[in-house]
Amino acid sequence: MHQTNNTLSEAVRVRSVELLNRHLAAAIDLHAQVKQAHWNVRGPAFNVGHRLFDSTSVKIEVYTDLIAERAGALGGTAQGKVQAAVEQSFLAPYPLGLSDVRHHVIALSRAITAFGRSAREAVDLSISHGDPDTANLFTEISRNMGRQLWLVEAHAMPS
Repeated sequence: MHQTNNTLSEAVRVRSVELLNRHLAAAIDLHAQVKQAHWNVRGPAFNVGHRLFDSTSVKIEVYTDLIAERAGALGGTAQGKVQAAVEQSFLAPYPLGLSDVRHHVIALSRAITAFGRSAREAVDLSISHGDPDTANLFTEISRNMGRQLWLVEAHAMPS
């Protein structure tokens, strides 16, 4: 841990940084999964899917940055390397070979759901070890992952 005047105890900050880095790994993974869909969507719904996945990736990237910055603000080191994401992400691997928007939507819905569920759990964990500000960050992420899930899933329904 780096020296900081943050008023949380070092023990609390260490636990929060560990939790944040676990979610940073998954956020990097989720961002890459959304970009995989964005780059590989094909078919009649290409334009809609391409724009949807691009918009979703921007939202995920914002939360990736907020998670990493919170770890730094607590005196920790954000472990944002691709290698750390590979080792620590709790998301299922993204299936390769998808091209249809609906198949990408199904795969991304599962990943967004897993990330959102874990963010909700992180709210309670952050509160239980005494870091309400990190809990607030995870609340914001959870709420917005719910919105992203809604936007993505809306494209799974046949028209």
